[in-house]
Amino acid sequence: MAAALQTRQAEATTWRDPKSFVEPDVWEREIKLLVRDNPLDTVMAERLFGQAIAYLITAMEKHGQQLELGCGELVDAAVHAFILDTRNYREFCHRYFNGKFLEHIPEIERKCDGSVQRTADVIEANGFQVDWPLWEKDFSKCTPCHPGSDCH
Repeated sequence: MAAALQTRQAEATTWRDPKSFVEPDVWEREIKLLVRDNPLDTVMAERLFGQAIAYLITAMEKHGQQLELGCGELVDAAVHAFILDTRNYREFCHRYFNGKFLEHIPEIERKCDGSVQRTADVIEANGFQVDWPLWEKDFSKCTPCHPGSDCH
């Protein structure tokens, strides 16, 4: 346990910054949209959007590996808010996904297969700091992403 904590603390200085993937004006806009449309303050909106970006970048970078990545409901609220801001989401995809659009293909029912926890682990392994309380909330509900898809 102590060794794992030391490892995470040592790596903390090398974490990838989600803000570096989004222009400052777009980041600010997404935070305002999250606060406008959800019962969130700016602190929680910042945490959620940061995790959404870490998730989306990881999904793009791991695309084609059939990892069945998917976030839980809490982080998904920030993902959906970004997708709904279509111009900015499209430009983000174009920039970081080789000009392609990262599809979102949800199932109606949520899978209870540990996929949210696995996704958080993949995000962390991909160099992003995981805000664990935001992910752990949905470990038991899991993701609605279509099995076998490379959607996010």
